[in-house]
Amino acid sequence: MSKRKLELVVLSDIHLGTYGCHAKELLNYLESIEPKILVLNGDIIDIWQFRKQYFPKSHLNVIKKIIDLSANGTEVYYITGNHDELLRKFSEFTMGNLKLVDKLILNLDGKKAWFFHGDVFDVSIQNAKFLAKLGGYGYDLLILLNRLLNFILKILGREKYSLSKKIKNSVKKAIKYINDFEKVAAELAIDKGFNYVICGHIHQPKIKRKVNEKGTCLYLNSGDWIENLTALEYNYSRWHLVYYQNLSLESVEVKEPKIDVLAAVTFASK
Repeated sequence: MSKRKLELVVLSDIHLGTYGCHAKELLNYLESIEPKILVLNGDIIDIWQFRKQYFPKSHLNVIKKIIDLSANGTEVYYITGNHDELLRKFSEFTMGNLKLVDKLILNLDGKKAWFFHGDVFDVSIQNAKFLAKLGGYGYDLLILLNRLLNFILKILGREKYSLSKKIKNSVKKAIKYINDFEKVAAELAIDKGFNYVICGHIHQPKIKRKVNEKGTCLYLNSGDWIENLTALEYNYSRWHLVYYQNLSLESVEVKEPKIDVLAAVTFASK
């Protein structure tokens, strides 16, 4: 399998060490690419829900693959999130091509890109961390139940169903939270003069142009590897939102010369 050479790849919310993590699928994806820069935008290792009795080989293989990429020349930036916040005491640590940071600014073809996880906007985490952690355990349980449901649906020849997406889409407060998150992130980026703002945290993959009276920026969210299995790819001055499990490839024109969109790739689980 030939590897796709990419300028930049962004992953977030992998949650290694939890039952919901799709580590095998992520490893397949990582084996298929050769990025110059890999940005891990928070919640990569889920320290909140870490269990000594649960850290399977597939999860270790993802870590090994990231280290291998770093050793082979890929610049790897690990941006800390709320689930791996304990690593923030080691911020600015560097080992070869691997750098641990709390936020990141890159110049991409003359445009300024601002990367951060996004938990700073989450009031529930800032003011009630215990409840936020409790909610994390509930989410993990919901994912386990969802896997059981989808196993039964597969036997019956039915399509997969996402319980968490159904809940999020039916709860007005959840929809408002997501919209507010995107709005605040974009407005801050515009105020600071960034062309791109790239977040994780809310498990909602998206590429969307944001405009207000002060200007415009491109808001991007890399999604997660629990439900959506998504990554952001940047190549030839264009962004793409790639879904692992189907042929969906979204891209947004950013006023650079038009280049043919990369062919979408379907990855089969090993």
